[in-house]
Amino acid sequence: DAKHLVPNKMRDFFCTINLDQEEVFRTQVVEKSLSPYFGEEFYFEIPRTFQWLSFYIYDKSVLQKDLRIGKVSIKKEDLCNYTGKENWFMLQPVDSNSEVQGKVHLELKLNELITDNGSVCQQLVVHIKECHGLPLINGQNCDPYATVSLVGPSRNDQKKTKVKKKTSNPQFNETFYFEVTRSSSYTKKSQFQVEEEDIEKLEVRVDIWNNGNLVQDVFLGEIKVPVKVLRNDSFQAWYLLQPRENGNKSSKTDDLGSLRLNICYTEDCVLPSEYYASLRNLLLKSSDVQPISASAAYILSEVCRDKYDAVLPLVRLLLHHHKLVPFVAAVAELDLKDTQEANTVFRGNSLATRCVDEMMKIVGKHYLKVTLKPVIDEICESPKPCEIDPIKLREGDNVEINMENLRYYVDKVFREIVRSSISCPTLMCDVFYSLRHLADKRFPNDPHVQYSAVSSFVFLRFFAVAVVSPHTFHLRPHHPDAQTSRTLTLISKAIQTLGSWGSLTKSKLSSFKETFMCEFFKTFQEEKFTESVKKFLDDVSSTESKEPSGLSEPVHLKEGEMYKRAQGRTRIGKKNFKKRWFCLTSREFTYHKQQDKEPIFTIPIKNILAVEKLDESSFNKKNMFQVLHGEKPLYIQANNCVEASEWIEALCRVTRCNQKRLSFYHPSAFLNGNWLCCKATIENTVGCARCTADVPADTQIEIDGDRETERIYSLFTINMSKLQKLEEACGSIAVYQGPRKEPDDYSNFTIEDSVATFHTLKQIIDIVEKLNESHEKYRKKRSSSAKYGSEENPIVGKVS
Repeated sequence: DAKHLVPNKMRDFFCTINLDQEEVFRTQVVEKSLSPYFGEEFYFEIPRTFQWLSFYIYDKSVLQKDLRIGKVSIKKEDLCNYTGKENWFMLQPVDSNSEVQGKVHLELKLNELITDNGSVCQQLVVHIKECHGLPLINGQNCDPYATVSLVGPSRNDQKKTKVKKKTSNPQFNETFYFEVTRSSSYTKKSQFQVEEEDIEKLEVRVDIWNNGNLVQDVFLGEIKVPVKVLRNDSFQAWYLLQPRENGNKSSKTDDLGSLRLNICYTEDCVLPSEYYASLRNLLLKSSDVQPISASAAYILSEVCRDKYDAVLPLVRLLLHHHKLVPFVAAVAELDLKDTQEANTVFRGNSLATRCVDEMMKIVGKHYLKVTLKPVIDEICESPKPCEIDPIKLREGDNVEINMENLRYYVDKVFREIVRSSISCPTLMCDVFYSLRHLADKRFPNDPHVQYSAVSSFVFLRFFAVAVVSPHTFHLRPHHPDAQTSRTLTLISKAIQTLGSWGSLTKSKLSSFKETFMCEFFKTFQEEKFTESVKKFLDDVSSTESKEPSGLSEPVHLKEGEMYKRAQGRTRIGKKNFKKRWFCLTSREFTYHKQQDKEPIFTIPIKNILAVEKLDESSFNKKNMFQVLHGEKPLYIQANNCVEASEWIEALCRVTRCNQKRLSFYHPSAFLNGNWLCCKATIENTVGCARCTADVPADTQIEIDGDRETERIYSLFTINMSKLQKLEEACGSIAVYQGPRKEPDDYSNFTIEDSVATFHTLKQIIDIVEKLNESHEKYRKKRSSSAKYGSEENPIVGKVS
C-alpha cells in the first residue's frame, strides 16, 4: 500500500513492478484515494540479469498519458537487506537521467607509439562493440548511438558512433583513438610510463543515447572507466550501464509519499547435479529414519528460524522424487503424539501441517481452478450485496435480501466443493488417506476424528483460504474490491463451518462470536449438509482411482494476452502483428480475438515440434518466441521477459514427450527469401541451431530438484552454528543421561534419539563442508576469469 501521495487530492492510482525499465507486473487501479491499498502478491522467476527492482506509482488518466508520481528502486545487491519483512520506502522522483538499463561491450587498450622523430606518445584505443538490453522508448525499440569521451581536469575529447535504427541490441563495432599524454623523448623514457598525476585524473566515459530526430535525445545510460586501470593490460568486458551521478536527486522527495513493500528475494548458484548427490540422498532417506526427528529433513526444519524457509524447498524436492507421502505420514505421526484432544488434531503450525499446506498449493492449482473459478468469477463480476452484520449495513440495505444473496453464494460454493472429489489430485488423496488413518489410530474411541483430520486441511486450509484470497491462488487476476472481499470473507467463514459440521455431526453455533452468523446458520441445520460433507471427505481420503478413463477434461495450464504475427496462410493477407488472447491446455494451444470467444486458430499439443526464443533482429521486437508445428512457425511477442519465459516453459513442459520433436531449429525468421540466421534460401531446410535442452515433463508441477537441494544447502550453511550446537548437545546427552538442571541452547529442539540424531548431524555437516569447498572453487574460477567491469555470471533468482 501507499500513503500521502501527491497531488494532494483524491486520484486513481496503480503500481507497476519493473526489472530495470521493463514492466513485468501491474496492480489493479485503486480509485479515488490518497493512500491506496493494493494488497496484491506477485511471484516470479527472473529470466535475465538486472540491476534494479523498481516500483512505480502512477496517476491513472483517461484522456492523457498516465503520470508517474514517483518510484522505489532497490539495487540487486541490496535486496537481501529487505527480504522477508515489511518496509516503508519514500518515493523518489522519476527523471530520465536515473532511468537506465542494459549493458555495453567494450575493449580498452593503452598503446605506446614511437613517432618518426623518435619521441613517444601514449594512445588510448576504445573499441565499442555492442549494447544489449537497452530500454524501449514509447513502447518501441530505440535508435541508439554512443558518445565516447576521454575526460580530465582540462580536457573533454568526445567522439560519436553512427545511429543504429530500431534496435535494443545495437552492433556498433567502431574504434576510436585518443592521445593520452604529450610526446616525450624516446631516450628520456626507455619504457612506456604514464605520469601518476596524469593517470589519476583521466577517465573514459561512454554515454548511450536515443536519437530523437526532431525532439531532444534521450539519455540511456553511461559507464566510466579510470585510465589508470589500463596500465598493465587491455580489457574486454561487458559493463552495466549506470545512471548519471546527478540523476534522481531532489530536495523535495518527502513530498511524493511512501510505499510499503514486503519483498522476498532468493538467489542461488546451482552447481551441476552430481555435486548434490550426497545431500539429496540423505534428504530423500528421511522418511525411513527412526525416529523421524533424527532425519535430515526434520533437522532442517528445526534449525531454520522460520519453518516456512525449510518447508518450501523440502516439499518440492520430496515431491519431485515421489517421497512426500511417507515423510508427511511420519512427521504427522510425531505431531499426533503431542496432541491430547481429538478436536485439536492438525490445528497448529507444525512441520506436518505446513508440509501439507504447501503440497496442496503446488499440486492443487488446477483442482481449485476447475472447482471454484466459475463461481468466484460470478461473485466478483456480478456482485450482490451480502452484508448481514447490522453494524456494517449501508443505508437502504435489506438484511433479509442480503442473507438470501449470501445463502445463494454459499450454497453454490458448497455444492461445487462436495461435487469435486473426482477432480482431487491423487497425491492429495494419498496424503489425506494417511492423515485420516493416523488420526483414527491415535484416538480410536472418537468416531469423528478421522473426518476432522481431513477437513482441517481441505476445508479450513485449502478451499476456505482460496475463497477469501482468490488472487493469491490465481483464481482472479487482482485483489477484489472492499465490498467483494467482505462477501468472500463471509462465504469463507460459512465454508469452514460447514466442513467442521461434517467432522463432528453437531451444531457449532455456540462457537460463533458474531450473533448475525448464528442467525445465518440456523437455516443450515439440515442432515443433507452433514452427509454431503461426510461423503466428500470419504471420497478425497480414499486411495481408489477416481479418474474417468479417457473422459477427463483437458488441464488448463496458462492463458493471457500477447501479440502474434500473421502467418501468411493467404497470399493477400498482411503479415502484421495483432493482439490476441492465447490459451494453453494439456490438449491444445489456441488463440482468440478476445477472451471467452471461439478460437481463431488451434494447434493440437501433439503437433508442436519445438518452442524456442526468436532473435530480436527478426522483427526488431523484444520478448519474442516461436511455436514450430506442421505449418509455418507461429511468431509470438510477449509483453515482458518474465511472461515470455513463463510461456516458453509451459509450452515446453506440455510438449516434451511429443515423438516428433525437432533437434534443430532456426533462431531467426524466414524473410525476403532466406533465413536471417544462416542465409539458407530453402524455407523447409533443417535448422541451423540445436534446440534447447529438455525440461521436466510434468505439466502441473515444475520443479528443479538441483535448485531445491541448493536452497536447502544454503539454509544449512546459514544455520551451521545451530547444527554444531545441536551436535554437541547430542554428544552430551549420550554421555550424561541425568536430568537437565537449566534451560540450554537445544531445549527447544526435539531430540528423541541422541545417537541417531548425532549420526545424521555429522553427515549433514560433512556434506555441507564439501559443498562449501565446491562453491569456493567455482567462485575462485569465476573471479580469475572475470575482467574489470564484467557482469556477473548468470545465477538463478526469484522474487515474491
